[in-house]
Amino acid sequence: MGNDAVYMQEAIRQAKKAKAMNEVPIGAVVVYQDEVITTGYNIRESSQTTLSHAELIAIEKANQIIGSWRLEECTLYVTLEPCPMCAGAIVQSRIKRVVFGAPDPKAGCAGTLMNLLQDERFNHRVELTDDVLRAECSALLTDFFRRLRGKN
Repeated sequence: MGNDAVYMQEAIRQAKKAKAMNEVPIGAVVVYQDEVITTGYNIRESSQTTLSHAELIAIEKANQIIGSWRLEECTLYVTLEPCPMCAGAIVQSRIKRVVFGAPDPKAGCAGTLMNLLQDERFNHRVELTDDVLRAECSALLTDFFRRLRGKN
């Protein structure tokens, strides 16, 4: 898990950017050939667009950098387990591997509610690693929502 922790730290840095904007603190990075090529963080509230999840932003940038919709040699690191929308995009982009920090009991589609990333009915399955820096990723979200509830 050596490199996984390093790349997840970068995803956490991205999540903190979202937090600074009062966005749900979720961050993502795409790694290609042992190098971070793109990053993304949640901007759904500030952009008021459904598709502004960290994973989708990072995937779209990676498509541009690689020059292809196929990201077959890429690994996506994300602080929170992907939702159904992001899991679908991950499968469609042919990402090789996903590494996530915290499980998502309300929308997780990488094993918690269901596992779209490894469903044998799809023509692509994703390697999956979970619980990388889970405590730190979970704390970001817990603290954010606790603070949000305290304001209301």
